[in-house]
Amino acid sequence: MPVQVLRHLRKNASQMAYNSLLYNWSLRGGVPDRIIVKPVDPWPGNAQAGLELCTTPDAKQNSEFSNNFTVIEGQQIDLCDEVKRIENLAVTGCWEPVGANQEWLSHMHGFIWLRDLRALGGETAGKQARSMIKDWIKNHTNWQPIAWQAGIIGERISMWIALYENFSVNADDTFQDIFFESLIRQARHLSRVLSGDVQSIDALKAAKGLLYAGLAFEGYETWIDQALKILETEIDKQILGDGSHVSRSPAQLLQALQILLDVRTALISGNYPLPEKIQYAIDRMGPALRFFRYTDKHFGLFNGTQEAPKNGGQDFVECVLGQANVRGKSLQSLPCAGYERMSLGRTLLMFDCGKSPDFPYNKQTHAAPLAFEMSYAKERLFVSCGTHPDSKEWQDSLRSTAAHNTATIDYRNACEIRNDGHMARKVQTVNTLREESKTALLLEASHDGYISLNGISHCRRLYLSGKGYDLRGEDIFTSLISTSISHDIAIRFHIHPRVIVSLVRDGKDALLRLPSGIGWRFHHTNGILMLEDSIYLGEGTRPRKTKQLVIYGQTVEKETKIKWAVQREG
Repeated sequence: MPVQVLRHLRKNASQMAYNSLLYNWSLRGGVPDRIIVKPVDPWPGNAQAGLELCTTPDAKQNSEFSNNFTVIEGQQIDLCDEVKRIENLAVTGCWEPVGANQEWLSHMHGFIWLRDLRALGGETAGKQARSMIKDWIKNHTNWQPIAWQAGIIGERISMWIALYENFSVNADDTFQDIFFESLIRQARHLSRVLSGDVQSIDALKAAKGLLYAGLAFEGYETWIDQALKILETEIDKQILGDGSHVSRSPAQLLQALQILLDVRTALISGNYPLPEKIQYAIDRMGPALRFFRYTDKHFGLFNGTQEAPKNGGQDFVECVLGQANVRGKSLQSLPCAGYERMSLGRTLLMFDCGKSPDFPYNKQTHAAPLAFEMSYAKERLFVSCGTHPDSKEWQDSLRSTAAHNTATIDYRNACEIRNDGHMARKVQTVNTLREESKTALLLEASHDGYISLNGISHCRRLYLSGKGYDLRGEDIFTSLISTSISHDIAIRFHIHPRVIVSLVRDGKDALLRLPSGIGWRFHHTNGILMLEDSIYLGEGTRPRKTKQLVIYGQTVEKETKIKWAVQREG
């Protein structure tokens, strides 16, 4: 029986047990009356979002703030048909409205928005936080499948403890009693489920929450030891030797680094020794995270990542890198993850030459072997299409090979993406060669993603020279079996929406003009060059219209070569 099926059956059995009266009774026990360690939460909040949380529906109609406070990850949902009012504040009585996606639910039940109320400040913000916490406890006293997910519990415990001082001032005894009782019940449950099938970033969030609880309450030091053991185990699983995340996603690397930085801060606050493995992981992850940033300080769009993170934007990334104390020159290679940078003059390229991650870490991985992105100074030229913060339909579509600057064969993905989001057929082997001098850089890589389909391997060579003004590319398709059947090839170059592009020389070349006015010329040998529509979801939730250059061709021999170049005009 497949491992995934066994996990599914075990999960269903566990949920039936957690939802029983006996299990909920077993979470009872002694309740602490104070927090002895309160770790500092250094991450920024959004004061405007905090104000929206405190604005009643009637006031919103006359407010300059038109967005409902329930706009999270691009989704606007009314929490209830009737919003209860407590002390003239808008308080939800419905935490799982119809139509809410997982991102929205995780944000609300994880209480990440407490940072927004802290940024707003004042007694009104404190009242709103207490009212919403009290309402959540009333509706979630016992285990529930969404609100009591391990990763969400870990996030919620961490936020409740770290930001306790911001909402506990003037709190009455009734609030304190139900708050501490709920907190300890959640921590007891978390301690029991952490040894189960909690995976990836959720495992890190859950371990962090248990650690916070162990530090916060006297007599629960065993939770600290349990959390640290799990964190060290997950570091071995998730953090590669070059500091990247096993998912190959910059976005997930950012989350993992933030969690480990919080763990370090919490241990220091509790005068608890920091394990060397955690500090060593932080030291590797900081430079790896900076690797993915362009000159504009935003990320490359690899494997489910947008230009800036959904919460906090560029300032948040700067804060994370500052906490990680990242210094020195940027890395040029992440060999374990399979990424390379080409930097010459003011031109910068990022090249994806890694293989597909194993289960369960490939759920957001894009089918984009040998894709690249290119920028000049702070302006992006060639980009991937990006991703969507919460729409599964958009996410699945933008994971396709055709949504990246690489080649497709017979209009099929280089990796098979299953309905559950994981990969079946995938890239198993990528061979990479890098050569460089002071005046030029050469990268060569090949992958086997199509071999099981049609017996064809794809090799790409990128050569950057001329002070960064001259990029030459060569795509080579080698048939390892019969050459009697031809196969359709499409090599795509998606263009940033701010770049103006037009075909010249009867469609043989293309001119690209950056917003600064700098021009680049694209030309090629073999195949037919076409200018087609494309979309860009590098930031936010609304796709932007853009263009793509596509070289169409066919395999006609055992080895087919298509050469192309992009060179700065003038």
